[in-house]
Amino acid sequence: MKHAPRKIGLLGGSFNPAHGGHLAISLDAMEALGLDEVWWLVSPGNPLKAQAGMAPLTARVMSAKSLARRAPIRVSAIEMELGTRYTDDTLAALTRRYPRLTFIWLMGADNLAQFDQWRNWQDIARTMAIAVIARPGYNKAAYGSTAMAWFRRFVRPVNQRKSWTNWRLPALVLLRFRPDPRSATLLRQKAPNWHRIHAHATPRDDVTGRLITS
Repeated sequence: MKHAPRKIGLLGGSFNPAHGGHLAISLDAMEALGLDEVWWLVSPGNPLKAQAGMAPLTARVMSAKSLARRAPIRVSAIEMELGTRYTDDTLAALTRRYPRLTFIWLMGADNLAQFDQWRNWQDIARTMAIAVIARPGYNKAAYGSTAMAWFRRFVRPVNQRKSWTNWRLPALVLLRFRPDPRSATLLRQKAPNWHRIHAHATPRDDVTGRLITS
């Protein structure tokens, strides 16, 4: 008997640090989209974010693993192994490396608002389906963005969200869950030295199984 491909949601970010908002939207997206699990892709360095104030990769991975330890979430810094820095390269590499898995890209409305600044953003949309999750304070900018103007003809009805594996690409679905005001910025303001507790950690990548040392 042939088994259906496992359905994986991909949530990329700095996770500087990971927080309850990341966990909440991941679990909500799992239920809404019928996912088997979510992979948190901890970026070695976001090209659109300043490196000042960015904690070491190992500390960010550890914060994510600590938060997700009881959830069906895998924390990975696989971009280090793939040698990719931009999302379009990362997603293309993942689909080649794991052809038996089916991926959907998860992102907040804050990212949709600036999605047209991402390198080859239309190619990302042609690589896998995208689920955009509403975020307080960003929805107006997101829905009025350059990227959304292009996406409008590719938006799928939310009541068809669990059929995303059958959608013809590009395809985007807009999801709305209970508003969550938590953010990494607020956490850093309250505890700017949060990463010191992970100063000597050598976490293991949940996807590749390799140790992360930098």
